[in-house]
Amino acid sequence: MTDDSAAATQANLKRVRTRHFQKAKDDGIRITGLTSYDQLSAGIFDRAGIDFLLVGDSAGNNVLGYDTTLPVTVDELIPLARAVAGAVSRAFVIADMPFGSYEAGPDEALRTAFRFMKETGAHAVKLEGGVRSAEQIGRVVSAGIPVMGHIGFTPQSEHGLGGHIIQGRGAAADALLADALAVQEAGAFAVVLEMVPSTVAARVTRELRIPTIGIGAGPHVDGQILVWTDFAGLSSGRIPRFVKRYADLDGVLTGAASAYIADVASGSYPAPEHEYEE
Repeated sequence: MTDDSAAATQANLKRVRTRHFQKAKDDGIRITGLTSYDQLSAGIFDRAGIDFLLVGDSAGNNVLGYDTTLPVTVDELIPLARAVAGAVSRAFVIADMPFGSYEAGPDEALRTAFRFMKETGAHAVKLEGGVRSAEQIGRVVSAGIPVMGHIGFTPQSEHGLGGHIIQGRGAAADALLADALAVQEAGAFAVVLEMVPSTVAARVTRELRIPTIGIGAGPHVDGQILVWTDFAGLSSGRIPRFVKRYADLDGVLTGAASAYIADVASGSYPAPEHEYEE
């Protein structure tokens, strides 16, 4: 942080809004974000002071039991976004627009955004794509709905991209910058850069007026986001290189479940202090 007083002001906001994202970039204050899909985690992260919560289509992998984000529907995300939005008092809540809910054009994008805003209480929506999604972003923004962009590796396009491949390397850096500028000019208030070289992310961040939010984009961006089940050590299987685990909830919950099983099997639970008297 370059200005302690500005950082303190940002941290003490009663409610984070889009203008605070821009002020954070202007003041050199790092923006913090996590995904969330339920009221319990949302409430915890809100009390901790996380700036924004993304109700991501990563719920497909972390809640709904899918192998990818592609099967996730608007109807599946709406109750999750409603739960998160209803649990926070400070954090800015962004609802992800899933695959197949905006690609057909600006009218479809606006209908989807209307549903999220009317039915969940979220404060903004996010959609993937740069140049190819600029019209959709512009249409949603023109209706008064804040939009966060998402470029670089875009999970909804993983088959078209050939899998989980770093984006923006070499000559592709110029295309990535063009995507970022298209998102900005369309009116997005911020843009996620996923799985791009840190030097390229730094270049994009310098070129843009709006904040950049990194996930696997190195330290030279305006903020960071992680999938909460990754950062808390609850996910299993392949963990991306960019993830830092801040806890081992898998170990904690496994230990707690094992202790519960043992107590029930031995008859030590429920103990007298857990009983009701006549």
